[in-house]
Amino acid sequence: MYSEDVIACAKLVERGDPLRFRSVMAAPSDLRPALFTLFAFNLEVARAPWVTKEAMIAEMRLQWWHDALGEIANGDVVRRHEVVTPLAYYITPDHARLLQDLVDARRWDIYADPFADKAAFDRYLLNTSGNLYAVAAGVLGPCDMDVVKRLGAAFGFAQFMQAIPALQNAGKRPLDDGRSETIATRAAEVQRTLPLRRQIAKPSRWALLSGYQAEWTIKQVIKHPKRVIDGIGTPSPFLDRYLFMKARF
Repeated sequence: MYSEDVIACAKLVERGDPLRFRSVMAAPSDLRPALFTLFAFNLEVARAPWVTKEAMIAEMRLQWWHDALGEIANGDVVRRHEVVTPLAYYITPDHARLLQDLVDARRWDIYADPFADKAAFDRYLLNTSGNLYAVAAGVLGPCDMDVVKRLGAAFGFAQFMQAIPALQNAGKRPLDDGRSETIATRAAEVQRTLPLRRQIAKPSRWALLSGYQAEWTIKQVIKHPKRVIDGIGTPSPFLDRYLFMKARF
């Protein structure tokens, strides 16, 4: 039986992040509570900059999560919360510090400013998606967290490319260089990271399953970089099922 907090986390992920929910449900049952908790945390933090147009309020929401993680990192009494409480059970102080970096990186989402350059964009991906997957894999078992972080950043790149139209509609300037050749070149660089997945053994590899669409998306970006601005699209339902089954095995 899962605790009430873990069930609450699972419901959050089911409603707000269906791809990750599906992936967690495919994992062995004993691994699901930690994954549901981490992905619920990520969902709540990712939402924080978008639930208000007031930058100060968004900053305060992110600071709340940063402070909660600080309690875990410092071994202090941890505040009671349906996500924070189970999170404190599953992660280590070092994991908490990585997740604090994730929270700090999400401050970019509050404002309309573009990334200063490619290095800034890469740091954002490493500290958000990279840190999320590194902690998730590390919680499940021993692994090379630096390798997982690079893989997570690659998954984040794919998600970011899919989100470009929505980001623009929200008033963001998501690309520091929107030229097609630059987009295709960066996607090709990211693509070379994906084979590293084979270096990650189970059970840690279960944390990576939710990135199963990344390879398809990155190939589309390389092939059709001009479509990124208007929407690169997602796999058809049939292809999506195939990609998911392929990633599982």
